[in-house]
Amino acid sequence: MVGTLLLRRGTTGPAVADLQRRLDALGHDAPGDLLGTFGPATEAAVRAFQEQRGLRVDGICGDETWSWLVDAGLRLGDRLLYQRAPLLRGDDVAELQRQLGSLGFDAGRVDGFFGPATARALEEFQRNVALPIDGVCGPDSVAALRRVIGRTGEGSTVARIREADTIRRSEPGLDGRRIAVGDAGEATGLTDAIGRALRRAGADITVLHHPDDSERADLANAVEAAVYVGVAVRDEPGIRVAYYGRDDFESVGGRRLAEMVVEALARNLDPGCEPARGMRLRILRETRMPAIAVEVGPPAVAVEHAPRLVEGVVGALKRWATEPLD
Repeated sequence: MVGTLLLRRGTTGPAVADLQRRLDALGHDAPGDLLGTFGPATEAAVRAFQEQRGLRVDGICGDETWSWLVDAGLRLGDRLLYQRAPLLRGDDVAELQRQLGSLGFDAGRVDGFFGPATARALEEFQRNVALPIDGVCGPDSVAALRRVIGRTGEGSTVARIREADTIRRSEPGLDGRRIAVGDAGEATGLTDAIGRALRRAGADITVLHHPDDSERADLANAVEAAVYVGVAVRDEPGIRVAYYGRDDFESVGGRRLAEMVVEALARNLDPGCEPARGMRLRILRETRMPAIAVEVGPPAVAVEHAPRLVEGVVGALKRWATEPLD
């Protein structure tokens, strides 16, 4: 199940059976659908999983939903965790990052990828509890983490505190601020217009048109953008603004910006848009800076209201650049 394979209502076969078993193991069973047949119950189970995990809810199991299904089946201690290429990923990595971060060891944001920051934080933890310093999270490291967490409890992660501190130390205003604006190819007009308006306001703008979310995230990271704004045009009606957030972690800067965009669009448009929501979309998860994703639909609305959409997003960014935190 890789690449562009999509599982949706009407699909049959072993891949659907595998999907149903994974959903059932996570508490999302599909009663009434035969094993291997993607019927209405399986679609409802996929939707429930997507809603729970902060994904785009469409009832279709594509690459992103499948990746999260695999991640969700892993718990800390199920396997050895260490840095490798490609990076290990999963809920067990996220749990390790959260626990290390809450103890003061900077494992980076809780994104479920075992990268260099997580390896360094694990080694520092091992050094502090007199374990062999090998950067491998095995049974001894897991036991030590649980023992220390049991004594001290969990607090805010270092990554959340560091993001807030970085934002506080930034020069106020848009002048010279590096901002990446991107889309998957279906919203180039909106993206370009936002980029032009921000450039006129003095920001250092990188515009990214690429169909792959991970590639866009890599490009935004490579230019060391201070903030990322993603734009998408969907068939579904409505306006939605998301930031990176999960039960155990959220981007404080991303949330603040998303809420400001929602507030601005509520003034510019009728009926405005839905409340800002923490989500785990790939573009939000893999960017290393405060990031938001703005979705507008249907296409006719995006075209008709483009000037007001641009005005709202740019106005919110101007405000955020001077009031980035609560």
